Amino acid sequence: MIQPGSIVTLDIEKPAAGGRMLARHHGQVVLVWGAIPGERVTARVERTTKQVAFASTLDVVASSLDRRAVSGDARCGGSVLAHVAYDRQRQLKGEIIQDTFRRIGRVPLERTPEVMASPERGYRMRSRLHVVNGRLGFFREESHELCDAASTGQLLDATSEWVAAAQDIIRTHGPENVAAVEISENIAGDERACHLDLRADANPADFSALAAGLVGLTAQPANWPADEVLAGTPRVTDNIHVRDDVTPLRLVRHVRAFFQGNRYLVNALVHQVTRRVAEGPIIDLYAGGGLFGLSLLAAGADRVTFVEGDPISSADLQINAEPYRDRVRVERTSVEEFLARRHPFTSAATVIVDPPRTGLSREAAARILALTPARLVYVSCDVATLARDTRVLIDSGYTLGPLTALDLFPNTAHVETVTVFTR
Repeated sequence: MIQPGSIVTLDIEKPAAGGRMLARHHGQVVLVWGAIPGERVTARVERTTKQVAFASTLDVVASSLDRRAVSGDARCGGSVLAHVAYDRQRQLKGEIIQDTFRRIGRVPLERTPEVMASPERGYRMRSRLHVVNGRLGFFREESHELCDAASTGQLLDATSEWVAAAQDIIRTHGPENVAAVEISENIAGDERACHLDLRADANPADFSALAAGLVGLTAQPANWPADEVLAGTPRVTDNIHVRDDVTPLRLVRHVRAFFQGNRYLVNALVHQVTRRVAEGPIIDLYAGGGLFGLSLLAAGADRVTFVEGDPISSADLQINAEPYRDRVRVERTSVEEFLARRHPFTSAATVIVDPPRTGLSREAAARILALTPARLVYVSCDVATLARDTRVLIDSGYTLGPLTALDLFPNTAHVETVTVFTR
């Protein structure tokens, strides 16, 4: 058994979920940061369990042709694959999808999925920056050590400039009172809103100077029941290009609302979802602000039922759905609660699901199956839970259709997938 602190030489075999690569040392599995399949590396063991050791590359003995130099901290949030040439990154993510479907879903994919590319820099529209001793940044992987967000390249240059100015203001007005800064931008990058998570009893007005360069600023001390708007509006506005022959869909979203994080691939993601939806009734579960269902309405769908339980996202949804109010039903409740009621939906319905990283709950999956929809369009940000849910759906009489993968998170281990199941 390898002990923490040991230095070992490893031959890297294949990618593993989470950004580490798999190797073996005398038969024991070792998951390694900072390596590429095909390389030989020396690595320091950081920790161990009964089955697996976790290590970090110290030196590359035999290098892959796909290795590239990394500027900044390779362990800074969102950079764990930055040392891998981008085309190889996408190939590795496709291999992870294929391997995960085989292991967890017991579903052999005929070929390795191709992963749609994204520009690597400036892609990120939503960021949560932690504040430690007056510094703003991401956390390093598997730690609470702060690192420079700008060095990862995920943010627009203008965003990094705002963060640097905000850091100076926070240091001046009481860094001990700020826990985190949430930033939300629109696709175009010309609107930016910010929310401050403050410590208990902090005074939000102390940080009103942060509003410069923003369309809106909100703040909430930890012991306040709701946030306070310090300036402007807490929402940014996007125009979604559904199809070339359709007027762009206008969406607003709150700074604290969930939204797809990659400005370059939002429209492509919408296209992948909408092209899989058949004519007939549509139920959009985990609807958020309405991105998918409202895109379908903009393209001429007859009627869509939206379900969203988060108070902030469902408020956005209510605003965004107003132009289509004659064809919309908005349910501001959890998916499980909505599905527990009786509904007059026919088996011709298409159900769209974009669940959290944990996938469908057992209750949600069982109740969706009880509706017997003809089609289920599944958007996933976690391939392991998608593979698990795929097994449930196949065992219940559904067939897995074509799967598309999109690299919404370049240089990270995450990948977005869209697929359809038919009954």
